Amino acid sequence: MITIRDDIRRDGIPLARLESEHLTVDVAPGVGGRIVSIRSRDGHEFLWTNPRLSLRCCPPGTQYDPNFFGGVDELLPNDLPETIDGLACPDHGELWTATLHARVEGPQLVLSGELPVCGLRYERRMRLAEGQPLIELDYRIQNGADRPRHFLWKLHAALNIRPGDRIQCPAARARVVDLAWSRWHSLEPFPWPHVEGGRADIIPPPGAEVDFFYLYDLSAGCLRWLDAEGRLEFAYHFDTAVFPYAWLFASYGGFDGHYTAILEPCTAMPISVPEAAALGQCSRLEPGQSLSTHVSIYAGPRRDSEEKDHD
Repeated sequence: MITIRDDIRRDGIPLARLESEHLTVDVAPGVGGRIVSIRSRDGHEFLWTNPRLSLRCCPPGTQYDPNFFGGVDELLPNDLPETIDGLACPDHGELWTATLHARVEGPQLVLSGELPVCGLRYERRMRLAEGQPLIELDYRIQNGADRPRHFLWKLHAALNIRPGDRIQCPAARARVVDLAWSRWHSLEPFPWPHVEGGRADIIPPPGAEVDFFYLYDLSAGCLRWLDAEGRLEFAYHFDTAVFPYAWLFASYGGFDGHYTAILEPCTAMPISVPEAAALGQCSRLEPGQSLSTHVSIYAGPRRDSEEKDHD
């Protein structure tokens, strides 16, 4: 069942609510289509949100980090504020500050909009699966400009975490994105998750540290959080032909005191789109060309893993 009502609000922002026998999912179409809550029927909230911020739509060009609300947002067409294809792209892209049009088509919530700087047209179709705690997402991104567009597209789920939780990904290799955002000391690639005599996949206790990794050479399109008690799981499943990379950012207190891990399937590596374009490691669409893909989010009881742990 999908409900869109003016009386479902968070901090005064209208929400679209998707409900099934397993999950309740709240979405803010006017705030970039952000998913602000994924709750199980027993009341567990999978998503972390910033307790110091209210939900609001920020003006285009707003700085991202001071306004980091959490939940699930998406970055398009960039991460860093930089010039791409001659266009000045704002901090963390245009989508997170966009107001999307929402409509209901049968069991689906459809969100759509156009990003005015880059000219990309965005559509997301969301539905809840029957019989399991699964969110099905069908995407279409089209280049509405008259020139080719290079871009980064990144899914960005901020999760509630506790010490001992684990991040699992079938990546052969990983490397630190930026030493200024790392508890490790080298930019050299390493076999995930073993780095400098330690393990990068185990969530440490709160402190003053952060992690920021590229995970790559994926054997499957999966990025998972597993709770320390072995009860719960949150997992992205995606097509590695579209998302060849999985990024992981985690703050254990080092980023503004936040304690969260962010799972980030991504179409590009490294973080700078022009650099990634020069390496052939980012998305590119010709005028009128579109990209379509399917992503799922599992949020429920832990399942037996089919991915290798690379232990």
